[in-house]
Amino acid sequence: MNPNKEMLDHLVRVISSKRFLTRQGIGNEVPFFICPFQPEDANQIIRLRQQLTNQLEKKGVQILEIDLYDLSIEILDNRNVLNKIIESEHSISKNNLKELLQGVLDSEEYLVPAIASKITSEEFDVLFITGVGEVFPYIRSHNVLNNLQSTAKTQPTIMFFPGSYTHDSDSGTSLELFGELRDDKYYRAFNIFHFEV
Repeated sequence: MNPNKEMLDHLVRVISSKRFLTRQGIGNEVPFFICPFQPEDANQIIRLRQQLTNQLEKKGVQILEIDLYDLSIEILDNRNVLNKIIESEHSISKNNLKELLQGVLDSEEYLVPAIASKITSEEFDVLFITGVGEVFPYIRSHNVLNNLQSTAKTQPTIMFFPGSYTHDSDSGTSLELFGELRDDKYYRAFNIFHFEV
């Protein structure tokens, strides 16, 4: 779906609805939603998210946005490793750098607890997770979602995903980052564009 008025109108209508906010129509599933978009539309999506947040807040729906890239920098800085990584980046291989970042930003041990801390310290109705493409490959979106299940289960969570979220009867459901990189299967989220009120 192109980031246009139709997309914005759908998101405002769905997210501000009582059915969405009270998690109706999803059974006993965690209230996780994927908002897929074309990677080349990333800059337009940033503007759309700002408009979306403004329109939702006018309707009394408070948004908490957590950008995974910004959060990663914050974690690295708090752990006193950001400057060390920047200084050594030129002298280590890409694979070693990726492994280092995967270790110090492990979803279960560091990233999700940091998200949990922000969730408990803020008043909000809907959580937006952004920055997915910027943190690839050292943070994988399915790992974030899997580890968030025990933390972010009361308010709806929407992950803005640069790629596609496909449902296939043979191979199941998968996140395809940038429309090319097939992530591990993730079954427990709903495509926000398939949710109607």
